[in-house]
Parts: sequence; C-alpha cells; structure tokens
Amino acid sequence: MVSNGKALSWSHRIASFLERVVLWGARHWLGMLNFALFIYVTLPVLAPTFMAWGWESLGRIIYTVYIPLCHQLPERSFFLFGPKIAYSLSELQAHGLDPSTPMWARRFFLGTPELGYKMAFCQRDFALYGAMWLGGVLFALSGRRWKPLAWRWFVLAWVPMALDGGTQLLGIRESTWPLRVFTGVLAGGALVWTLYPRLEQAFSVSFSEGHN
Repeated sequence: MVSNGKALSWSHRIASFLERVVLWGARHWLGMLNFALFIYVTLPVLAPTFMAWGWESLGRIIYTVYIPLCHQLPERSFFLFGPKIAYSLSELQAHGLDPSTPMWARRFFLGTPELGYKMAFCQRDFALYGAMWLGGVLFALSGRRWKPLAWRWFVLAWVPMALDGGTQLLGIRESTWPLRVFTGVLAGGALVWTLYPRLEQAFSVSFSEGHN
C-alpha cells in the first residue's frame, strides 16, 4: 500500500508539473515564438558579418547549419560588406565563382572580400521569416487584439510566392530580388495575421480553463 501511495504521489506531482508547463507555454507562446524567429533570422546575418570580421570558423558553422534549411544559392541571396546587396549569376561568375560549378554546388560559394559575403539563407527566406518576426512583434505590441485574416485571403497572399518560386524552379523565368522580397513579406505577414490571432484565442481558452 505504501509503494502504491508513493507511486500515486509521484504521478500527481508529474501531472501537476506538466500542467504548469502547458499553462506557462499557453501564456508565453508568443514571446517564445518571436524569440525563436529572431534567432533564426539573425544567425544568417551574422554569418557574413563573422566572415568580414575574420571569424571565418564561426561564419562557416552557421552556413553549414543552414544548408538543410535553404538552398543558399548566391545569385538569390543578399550580400553584406560589399559594393552591392545582390548579384546576378553572370556577375558572380565574372568575380570569383567558377562558371563550371553546378547549381547544387553554388551554395558553397560564400563570397569574397571584394564582393562581400552572402547571408546564410536566400532573399525570399529572409523576407518571409523576417516578416513573420516583425509581424509577431507588432502583434505583441498591439495587445494581441487583431481580428484573424480570413483563410481565403491567406491563400491568395501565398499565390504570388508560389507562382514566382514555382516558375523560377521550373526554369521558365528568373525572378528578381525585389519580387522575392515582396512575395516573401506578403506571405509571412499573411501567415502571422491568419494564425497568431487564432493561436492567441486557443491558448487563452486553455489558460483560462487551467485556472478554473
């Protein structure tokens, strides 16, 4: 009986602890998500910064970590610490990128002191996740009182990015960095506007029920 009582006591403690964790998450989900997005967006910017400062080992670690997360093609990425923020493929090939380099291997071209160094993810990803982070900050500053965007408008907001990225992927046309940024910001902003108010409502209900 004693051992059963101890087991029940520990089960109650574990259940109580998990409940507190869930309630804490329901209360602080926005802060955690904004912080995670801030780190996710900042690290790719730090990669070229470290390269320019001579801290190449740290920069290369970030580039390596982001390889599974983005194609990192230099002709579709922003460059820092150089004369231009973006280069065409022909410009890169004229200033350091071997023209015989296949597409999959171009991701390993990080830049040069003359060109600057690329971010660790592409222009569209920078715009998409940057817009999500900024949108999350604005949502927090507004008191989390946004009315959620209708799902039909969310779908429409993602159509331009799908068309731009899809036609580029199929080789039908080559996008431009302003278009990649615009479609990424549009999609990221729509995602926040659609999901965050709904998440806030769901977590608010969970938090209220946990205190009843």
